[in-house]
Amino acid sequence: MANRLAHETSPYLLQHADNPVDWWPWSAEEFEEARRRDV
Repeated sequence: MANRLAHETSPYLLQHADNPVDWWPWSAEEFEEARRRDV
């Protein structure tokens, strides 16, 4: 399972790109999704 970290440039984030979790990098889109879900 690839997640949204697969296209990041940070070596730290890239090491988690294949984790079975739908990780999101910090972004306006991510914060909007969190507000929409009230989390």
